[in-house]
Amino acid sequence: MSISERVKKLKPSATIATATKAKEMQAKGIDVINFGVGEPDFPTPEYIKSAAKKAIDENYTHYTATAGMLELRNAICEKFKKDNNLEYKPKNIMVSSGAKNCIMNILLAICNYKDEVLLPIPYWVSYLSQIIMADAIPKLVKPEKSNFKISAKNIEKNISPKVKAIIINSPNNPTGIVYSRKELEKIAKLAVRYDLIVISDEIYERLIYDKTEHISIASLPEMKNRTIVINGVSKAYAMTGWRLGYAAGPKEIINSALKIQGHSTSCANSITQRAVITALLEEDDSVEKMRREFEKRRNFLIEKLNSISNIKCAVPKGAFYAMPDISYYLKQNKKGVKTSVDLCDFLLENYHIALVAGSAFGIEGFVRFSYANSMKNIKEGVKRFEKGLKDLL
Repeated sequence: MSISERVKKLKPSATIATATKAKEMQAKGIDVINFGVGEPDFPTPEYIKSAAKKAIDENYTHYTATAGMLELRNAICEKFKKDNNLEYKPKNIMVSSGAKNCIMNILLAICNYKDEVLLPIPYWVSYLSQIIMADAIPKLVKPEKSNFKISAKNIEKNISPKVKAIIINSPNNPTGIVYSRKELEKIAKLAVRYDLIVISDEIYERLIYDKTEHISIASLPEMKNRTIVINGVSKAYAMTGWRLGYAAGPKEIINSALKIQGHSTSCANSITQRAVITALLEEDDSVEKMRREFEKRRNFLIEKLNSISNIKCAVPKGAFYAMPDISYYLKQNKKGVKTSVDLCDFLLENYHIALVAGSAFGIEGFVRFSYANSMKNIKEGVKRFEKGLKDLL
């Protein structure tokens, strides 16, 4: 039996693999603290669940338009105007089965064979595979060592006639960095100069701390007509399992992506679509309560991580991830632990904490913590992390 060359190039999702292994150990009765999962540990807000129940009772249980319900696309347009100062019409909006589905549809719509897509390091694990699945080539852009951010200078070094697009993720998974207006303006100028399409993943925009400002690159001069903004409800509204994301961009690209969606998933879940209309138009204080709790957890986690000998961790300004530098322990240990994968395996097997190796995101010498976890688990997990590191030496 022959498997496609495309699939052979792909690696399983490291974040899903970590979560799966942790769940398997938990099923055996092992007390595993899972810092690998990238989803809020809060339940979906009650007002959204009530809307879904109502949708079922009112028989919203059939196919919708491929692009999504018109009422939902209108609500998304209102959201963009209110939050991002962006004017879109429903024809510029595509609703899909998760933000990941949106990105895949967009890449398939814009990429030809061996087109290049600029991908900043560190990157969310699925970007790399999605570019490959679109028969394009990921061209990795190294970050500035001090802050995980890519500079306009490093981007320009990697631009060639084959480069079609660049993916920007702010707030960022896995680092929690947030690009400033000035930084995005420099990237935008390059996009205009070299005629690049920008895929801007803004799924974490509502989870920002320290009064940091979120700027959508599409709102900058000359950028709206070359930017696809990706967003959704999974993270801010604790709706990961509901599977709904959306994209906004030029009509030609959105229509092309909808052709692909029409032959793959057809449309997003109809009940979820009704619930998301309510989520966007009738929002209560649930999102802000979750954001404040994430900020509280972040503050505790970063302080504790930076108090561990030979560990340095930058303060994330958004999302719910932290990336401590563990390179010292890879060089000094006596246990044969040489890579971030080795360290994660060592900590999971011996200290029962699940982390994701930095190499999964294209950067060695780091591990990713998700602080979408209870304060109780964070406190105990950091103790296990510190003990595991000490026992390596």
